[in-house]
Amino acid sequence: MSAGRVLGLDPGHRRVGVALSDPGGVIASPYDVIARNAGTAERIAELCAELDVTTVVVGLPVGLSGREGPAADEARSFGADVAATIGHDVVYWDERFTSVTAERSLVDAGVRRAERREVRDKVAAAVMLQAYLDHTGNNDRSRTPDA
Repeated sequence: MSAGRVLGLDPGHRRVGVALSDPGGVIASPYDVIARNAGTAERIAELCAELDVTTVVVGLPVGLSGREGPAADEARSFGADVAATIGHDVVYWDERFTSVTAERSLVDAGVRRAERREVRDKVAAAVMLQAYLDHTGNNDRSRTPDA
């Protein structure tokens, strides 16, 4: 895939946090939270088309040991559904500690508990996406870790 906007997805059981990069693929920002249901992959495909997304990154919950468990299997299944719907492969990226980092950032920013609940998933997606962007650099999306 060519350089351009990158969409980061943090899939949960009920919601999917969505983050979006700038057109140069350098800075990640929280974008949206989508309810997870039968139409989620289609909504993501719509976002990809609307926002000129060239790469989709799905957060992969890997254990502290680096091993993948049932949650990673679920994320890979979600990613496969998204890939089939958008018509190209997705990239998987280690999302360890993204929710904790997002929560701490929101607490430090003085965001109230009820408001944190509303934005935590998209902030976690942005944390994960920024790590991906930082690792790959703004012009080379071909490298991914052995996640």
